[in-house]
Amino acid sequence: MSHGLAVTLPPRRLPNPPNDGAEKTMSNPTHIVHAMLAGKDDKYGALPLLLLVLTMVTGVVDAVSFLKLGNVFVANMTGNIVFAGFAAAGVEQFWSPVSIVAIAAFLAGALAAGRLGTLMGDRPFFHFTVATFVEAVLVGVAVAVSITTLDPGAERARYLLIVLLALAMGAQNATARRLGIPNLTTTVLTLTLTGLAADFSSIRTNPQTARGLAAVGAMFLGAAAGAALISGFGVSAALGLASVLLATAGIVAYRHSSSLAPKQLTP
Repeated sequence: MSHGLAVTLPPRRLPNPPNDGAEKTMSNPTHIVHAMLAGKDDKYGALPLLLLVLTMVTGVVDAVSFLKLGNVFVANMTGNIVFAGFAAAGVEQFWSPVSIVAIAAFLAGALAAGRLGTLMGDRPFFHFTVATFVEAVLVGVAVAVSITTLDPGAERARYLLIVLLALAMGAQNATARRLGIPNLTTTVLTLTLTGLAADFSSIRTNPQTARGLAAVGAMFLGAAAGAALISGFGVSAALGLASVLLATAGIVAYRHSSSLAPKQLTP
């Protein structure tokens, strides 16, 4: 019988199992962007990315309206208010009712989308889907008008395109407002830029700041793409791109329509 001293070894610690979810997120750029835009609680799902697509559409259609329809915006109404003021002061270059027509059509689109939002209730993806498909139809009609008209800048075609595009942008803006995701209005960037400057130190940790930066980039990209397509291929090509983006966003939203519970986006 042995009387040697017993040696007790510390229990062996097994390595922690790998966090497959975390590794997947860190290794996939799409997951990284999604996490950055949605935030820690991820309560918005894919909506931030979809609204960025609509922000790019804004850049495309405003490139069309300003470069080819004559000193008018169909999405950014602040510019039209300023242009209308120039016209009221007698500046001949801006003496045209196009700004007033664009504002009126934009408000009509926003009014219709606001009523739609009331009917949709707390079903954010379904609301986004319906509104985006309606917008895609309006832009699609604008594509048809630009194709069948030899000169999109001709007076009748010009006003028809302004009305169609401003209706679509008004509906888009009202839908984004109803969803209420910070820094993703899809049209107005003045407050977004202010927020980026004021909160720049938190850009790596604050999803709202990251969304704002992404929105600026999306509108810049849309405007550049729209201008390039207009220059190289014409108005129809630029509006065709906007139609494809809208249809894609609508299809993705439809597939996610049941991913959020009712009232999940309600503050």
